[in-house]
Amino acid sequence: MTEAAKKYAVVFAGQGAQKPGMGRSLYEASPAARRVFDEAGGEIKYDCFEGGAERLAQTEVTQPAVYTMDMAAYAALREKLGPGFPPPGAVAGFSLGEYAAFTAAGIIGSFETGLALVRTRSLLMKAAGANPDGSGRGAMAAGMGGRDAVLALVEKARGDGILEAVNFNSPQQTVVAGDAEAVARFSGLAKAGRSLGVKAIPLPVSGAFHSPLMRPAAEGLAEALKAYAFAPPSLKVYLNVTGGLFEDCPGAEMPASSTDDVPGEDRSAADAAGNADADAKAKAVMLRQIQSPVQWQATIEAMAAAGIETIVEAGPGKTLSGLVKKTAPEIQTLHVEDAESLEEAAGQLRRFEE
Repeated sequence: MTEAAKKYAVVFAGQGAQKPGMGRSLYEASPAARRVFDEAGGEIKYDCFEGGAERLAQTEVTQPAVYTMDMAAYAALREKLGPGFPPPGAVAGFSLGEYAAFTAAGIIGSFETGLALVRTRSLLMKAAGANPDGSGRGAMAAGMGGRDAVLALVEKARGDGILEAVNFNSPQQTVVAGDAEAVARFSGLAKAGRSLGVKAIPLPVSGAFHSPLMRPAAEGLAEALKAYAFAPPSLKVYLNVTGGLFEDCPGAEMPASSTDDVPGEDRSAADAAGNADADAKAKAVMLRQIQSPVQWQATIEAMAAAGIETIVEAGPGKTLSGLVKKTAPEIQTLHVEDAESLEEAAGQLRRFEE
């Protein structure tokens, strides 16, 4: 196997990519995908295969369903490529998709654990996004246009409310989130000032995700994470909060060198220390991620700089593939969401074996 075979990355879809019927074709075509869906259980299978768009748009439904779909697509791809084909040179996930990336890289030890975490996260985010009467408190909109123009409009629209740029998706797409009134002002100013070159597209979500309004969700997640332990990654993982690698993220530091040459009890102690550092870092990243902007453009730029030549999007839709093309058009994009796209992605990746 050549080094070129490692020059592909897998990225995992996030909330908003869901669509009715997702995963059914993979379930029928791939034993590995079938095992993932069966482990997720009948409710999630129903939501993915039979659920309507309105139900799938509910945060507490969306997140477990999309996470399951992401992991099923990845399992199907690895199965189709075969055990002799190397794992990806890197992984990343958009927002919710980062939990799939952590699972693929072994930071989260199992699909069962990842699904439990995602269920908890979804309920916390739903609660944080609601007023006491149950109505939605926050909103989000995609700002289509130059980054500086979008940020200037955010400053003008914020007023006394909360309004922040929260997803830096590509040079021409920046998502904003905050109080519903502030997001409405942003959209109104964009429409009224067409000369600014910004178009605002409201997003069908139930909260202001990755904004300061998610702080209560972060507090709840901090408590929930005490019940879990996380491991060092077996793959390179690019993070939402920095756009850079897990190992380079500020916070609890990873071990500087391998413990392969450390004998006996000393090695066990070093391994334990490394696991503790990875656990602390993973928890810190999850807490930051839920209330901090997603640096997706920086992630793709970093992958390109690292020599990634092909990016495979695992999960429903091709949203991330589109963002890759807007940021690094030289990178080939593939996706896996059904039997047809699975065959195409695996066939294209096998060219690395030649």
